Amino acid sequence: MSKPEGLPEFYQHHFQNTPDTRPTDLGQVNVFRLEESLILGSEPVQFSRRDFYKIALLHHGHSVYHYADQRVEATGPALLLFNPQIPYTRQLLSEEITGFFCILRKDFFQERGMTNLTEQPFFWPGSVLVYPLTGPQAVEVSALFEKMLTELVSDYLFKYDLLRTYATELLHYTLKLRPADSSYQPPDAKVRLTALFLELLERQFPIESPTQRFALRSARDFAQQLAVHPNHLNHCVRATTGKTTTDHIAARLSSEAKALLRHTDWNIAEVGYSLGFDEPAHFNYFFKKQTGLAPSAFRRL
Repeated sequence: MSKPEGLPEFYQHHFQNTPDTRPTDLGQVNVFRLEESLILGSEPVQFSRRDFYKIALLHHGHSVYHYADQRVEATGPALLLFNPQIPYTRQLLSEEITGFFCILRKDFFQERGMTNLTEQPFFWPGSVLVYPLTGPQAVEVSALFEKMLTELVSDYLFKYDLLRTYATELLHYTLKLRPADSSYQPPDAKVRLTALFLELLERQFPIESPTQRFALRSARDFAQQLAVHPNHLNHCVRATTGKTTTDHIAARLSSEAKALLRHTDWNIAEVGYSLGFDEPAHFNYFFKKQTGLAPSAFRRL
């Protein structure tokens, strides 16, 4: 699996050069028209993680995203959100693609005590990637992106504060698209501890070589790292997400196993070892319990 893609690699792949933007001590944000980033004849987007968040409006067009172990189709108009911890690749299915996207560094929001992206439910592992929009909704979201594009090239002294406001409005717009029973609540201690647990879980990825190993295997391991009691951690995680820490760990291991089986040529024993299974039989049992298929059968799909 490829190493996480940084902004220089992203710019080179999509624009053949680095746009003239000024990073600031408040972090970095950038906004583009989607059609301007699609270079005819360029290599397909590699299946990899990024080191930045991405919010996109697909106004017109049809594309498919291979996202972790899932295949998700997107037909405009739709709003798409990409978590830097989850690997993905994109395949264009129509010639005419229009829309916008913005890329955001994590610290862009964390300055001045503002929104922490890792606490937002739509950026948690397993969250929805594509949010279909109605025509009027697409017009509203397009207007936000147009404001961001205009502000980005302005000489307004506090333009990055304003860009942060527009980006936050985009995130709130997405929250309103979620089902009512999943509506966002202001983060409390349980939510913050859950976010720390999920972030610590994701930090162990990507698995980039067969010799790299997944180290934290149990709720006790994570609780020790977070300096809390395992029962308290499990209570907070379950109260916030409806799943136990063990459920999250197993689901994440299963997702990574699928990605490694699909996108590497490592043998099954190597995949299992990298995920912390000393014996191939233990990995086979775990994978079949999670997916209903043996690793070898999944790889043949």
